Amino acid sequence: MKKPLILVTNDDGFTAKGIKSLIDAVSDFGDLLIVAPDKPQSGMGHAITVNEPLRISLSDYFKGHKMYICSGTPVDCIKMGIYKSKGKLPDLIVSGINHGSNVSTNVLYSGTMSAAVEGALEGIPSIGFSLLDYDMDADFEPSMHFVEKIVKEALEKKMEKGICLNVNIPKLPLSKIKGIKICRQARAFWDDTFEERTDPLGKKYYWLTGQFHDHDNGEDTDMFALENNYVSIVPTQFDMTAHHAISHLNKWEL
Repeated sequence: MKKPLILVTNDDGFTAKGIKSLIDAVSDFGDLLIVAPDKPQSGMGHAITVNEPLRISLSDYFKGHKMYICSGTPVDCIKMGIYKSKGKLPDLIVSGINHGSNVSTNVLYSGTMSAAVEGALEGIPSIGFSLLDYDMDADFEPSMHFVEKIVKEALEKKMEKGICLNVNIPKLPLSKIKGIKICRQARAFWDDTFEERTDPLGKKYYWLTGQFHDHDNGEDTDMFALENNYVSIVPTQFDMTAHHAISHLNKWEL
């Protein structure tokens, strides 16, 4: 039987520990095509490269797998991966494992999840994985356990077209993680502030900071699951239409 083709990317760059852990976790499930950014691309959202050349080069950084290093964003990596697969669409796209949370509305800014959303746009089953640990030397062993479990189910049971999965994993030893919960996205938002700083030349610049606040009391959200030591899975779609508002707008005298 022919092995599935799995396209792998991330937003922390090809040297990040998270993508190596993801590759190790999924390598037994199929043939891998790796297309990863040449530098960190966190917070790029669904950006694509349109105003400068997009460069891609073959690499043997992950030996035993076909790999390209890409100068663009995570979404560029998915587009290039599909292009380089020469007409054979990947059977699955996996993105991550991200160094840090992509819970709740962070999904809008996340390069990791935008890569998965791009896969969903193409009708390809796609999953973004994130570990709630920003340390570049984070322990990904527990995450790999859940990557294997979720990827196995995704390949065997299939996924609905137009949907990708946002998977967040708590920063805990495997023995402390209680299991997996299917959730909705919590209503949580950044309270943005900017720190005014001065560079060595005496010029002012600004650094975005802030606090993330949960405004959702539900016990069915991703944030509640993670706070209670569960892995969260949120089925995510690219259709951003506010369907409930259509009937109200139809009453306007336009």
